[in-house]
Parts: sequence; C-alpha cells; structure tokens
Amino acid sequence: MAAGSAGTATAFAQAVYVVAALLFVLSLAGLARPTTARRGVTLGIVGMVLALGATVLLAAERSQRPVGVTLGLALAALVLGGAVGAWRARRVAMTQLPQLIAILHSSVGLAAVAVGYNSFLTSRLAGGPPDDAVHRVEVFLGVLVGAVTLTGSVVAYLKLAARMPSAPLVLPRRNTLNLAAVVVSLGLLPWFLAADGAAALAPLLLMTVVALALGAHLVAAIGGGDMPVVVSMLNSYSGWAAAAAGFMLGNDLLIVTGALVGASGAILSYLMCRAMNRSFVSVVLGGFGAPTAGPSGTGTGTGTGTGTGTGTVAGAGTGAGQHREVQVEDVATMLRGARSVVVTPGYGMAVAQAQYPVAELVARLRARGTTVRFGVHPVAGRLPGHMNVLLAEAKVPYDIVLEMDEINDELAATDVVLVIGANDTVNPAAAEDPTSPIAGMPVLRVWEAGQVVVFKRSMAAGYAGVANPLFARENTAMLFGDAKEQVEKIVQAL
Repeated sequence: MAAGSAGTATAFAQAVYVVAALLFVLSLAGLARPTTARRGVTLGIVGMVLALGATVLLAAERSQRPVGVTLGLALAALVLGGAVGAWRARRVAMTQLPQLIAILHSSVGLAAVAVGYNSFLTSRLAGGPPDDAVHRVEVFLGVLVGAVTLTGSVVAYLKLAARMPSAPLVLPRRNTLNLAAVVVSLGLLPWFLAADGAAALAPLLLMTVVALALGAHLVAAIGGGDMPVVVSMLNSYSGWAAAAAGFMLGNDLLIVTGALVGASGAILSYLMCRAMNRSFVSVVLGGFGAPTAGPSGTGTGTGTGTGTGTGTVAGAGTGAGQHREVQVEDVATMLRGARSVVVTPGYGMAVAQAQYPVAELVARLRARGTTVRFGVHPVAGRLPGHMNVLLAEAKVPYDIVLEMDEINDELAATDVVLVIGANDTVNPAAAEDPTSPIAGMPVLRVWEAGQVVVFKRSMAAGYAGVANPLFARENTAMLFGDAKEQVEKIVQAL
C-alpha cells in the first residue's frame, strides 16, 4: 500500500470512527425508552458495521497486507463467531438470558487478557518495536481488569445457572483477602516495569493468577439476592476491559465504546443498588448477601382439590401463620368484581413463560372496563429489565407498565393484586423486620391492596432465601401450580 493511500486510509478510518461513536451514543439514548429501543438497536448495528469496515482498512494498512486479504480474515472470524452465536441463541430460553449475558462478559475478559499478552509479546520478545513504561502500564491494567472480569463472570454464570449455590461464600477475613489481592497485584507493577525481556513475564503471570482468584472470590462472596447488580457490574467491568484493550491496540473507537459500556454499566449498578437500599461499594466488594437469618420459610399445600384450604407458614424472623389457598374460580370471581387490578411479575413468570396468557388476561379485563396496570420492581428477575422485555414480547402496552416508584402509592386503592412469580420484591419483611437480610430494601407494597393473590408452585422461599410473611396475611390467598396453566384457566373462567 502506497504512503499516500495509507495516509488517506487512516484519515478516512478515523472519520468513520467519529461517526460510529456518535451512532453508539444515539443507540444508548434510544435504548433508554421502550418506544425508541428498536431505533436504538438499528443505530447500534449501523455503527458497528461502519466500525468494522474502518478497522479492516486500518488493519490492512498496519499489516501491509492487501485490503482483500484482511477483509477475508475478518469475514472468516465473523462467520465463525456468528455461527456459534446463532447456535447458542437458538438454544437459549428467555429465562436463561442472565447466565448467557454473564458468560458473554467472560469472553470480553478473556479477550482483554489475550490482547494484553499478545501486545507485550509482540513488542520486546518478538523483536518488535520496544515498549515504553506507558505501554506496559496499559498491558498490566488491561490484563488485571480482564482477568477479574473473566473469572467473576464465570462464577456469576454458575450461580445463575444453579450449578453452584447462590448463597455467598463467606471466608474468614474475606475483605482482607480481597484487599491483599489488590495490593499484591499492584505491588507487582514496579517489578513488571523494571524487568527486561522474558523476565517481565514472571510478574505478569503472577498478577494474572492473583487477579483470576480475586474475580472468582468477589462474585462468590455475593449472595443470590444481589445477583442482578452483579450482572450489570460485570457489564461495566467488560466495558473497562474493552477500553483497556483499545489502549493497547491504539484503537480510539474501542476506547470510546468500552468507556460507554463501562460507564453505563456502573450507573445502572448504582441505580439498582439505590433501588435495593444497598451500598454500591459493599455489594461490589461482596459485603452483602451473607445469611444473617435462619432457615427459609417452609409450608404445605399442593394446590390440588377444590375450594379453599389453609396451611402453615413459618420462617425465621417472620413468626408463624396460616396461609389461605384458593382455586381458579375463586380468583376469577375476585377479578369480575374488581375495578382496579395490578399485576406484579417476577422471575417465576419468566420460568413459566406466562407472559402471553397474562397479556390475554389483561386485555380481557380492560375490555370489561377494569383498570389494569403492571408494577415492575427494578430488580424483578435476575437481569435488569428482564420483566419489561417479557411484557413487550407479549405485546403489553407500554403505558400500563409502571415502575415501583410510580405504582407503590396507588396500591392501597387497588382492589386486587396478582403476584405472578414474584417473592423477594413483595416481601413485607423488608419494611417491617429490621433483622431480615433484605431489611430496608424498597419493595412493592402489595399487602396494602384489598386482596392479593400469589401465584406459586410451592411455599418455598425466593432467590434470596428469605421467608415471606406476605403469604400469611389475612388479605392474601395462594394459587398453587404452574403460572401459565393457572392464568389460562382464569381466562377461560372469565
């Protein structure tokens, strides 16, 4: 490639990078609202296509290869990665999205580690241009962040996929262990900067091992109730890892894109911590989630037979009480006489794939003149925005899907609340029991409504492992069974 054409290619690629960066910013803005989300996705796709094209031009210039050869290599990688991605996407259910996203974050961390080692090995050790202190710092920090993201994401995936206990791993002096790992990692940086040639590999490898252990322990020490925050925080880590890779590769757009992802993930994590009344720093460092209460609540009642029934609810810090069991026709009768209904979905709705019959139930109730709205907790499910996506997929109108802060003050004037697959997000212990592990966490105050119907398969505790005294309230009734089947029967009864 001639010098003149090379300079032209660089200038053109940088101009395209600016346009792509603007499209990425507009994409994030569009994704902030359901009504503009489709446009946001489209802008992101266009920006990524432009970015890849510009990157091919830059790679061809720097490697002194023909553009066609570089484009062929890039297309081969895209086809291979796209085939694997399409295969996995077709096999993943909506309920498995949290663990899929977690494991995808691990691939970003692995890429940052690989780029860091490659960038270092192709400088001094492979006879390339000598690296300076700035480049070595970029390599060191990129590998550090990438290694933490890698193992942290793998542990998050194992927890979300129920392949390891969701309870936090509580090691003696765990915060001291985390701090020691950070100090040791940073303490290896001067050695890495001072060492020459192959000798510099020793501190880099040692730091990588320590960072891998740190990432695994950070996430293992966080309990199941805080996993939605962990997923968004790992998203932030992956963004900073990508930005670090951008510094090592000298790619300005990768730096900008990584910073956008890192900053947006951190902001989302902070907002979710506020919604859960958690300390942002403590959650990230594994300070919350340790079991402080006794065993989870247990109960009886299978949901079989006819009429209503009662059972016992017991749990640490909740006292004991009787739960009341109802059947489909009882719920249909409640809904026929209700003027206002609020539906509060949770992860159980996603597991049962009940969003479609729920949408049909809502449509029928609205056709009868009943005011129906949804109350969505910020951390409903195990992924931020998971419930909103499910409801949008079922064509539920956006204007009746309200956030917790928008609906909470109106619950006291609501005739019937249908709690479909939610548990921890409607637990009154958060507001009334200061000894509860979720004490202080803002929840949907469904117990203030006239009547509450809880759709559950059993009396088991929620993902946080905390007993729910809502089930024993006088105005609460339990409808046992698969949520999708029960809602379909209610629609038929209406």
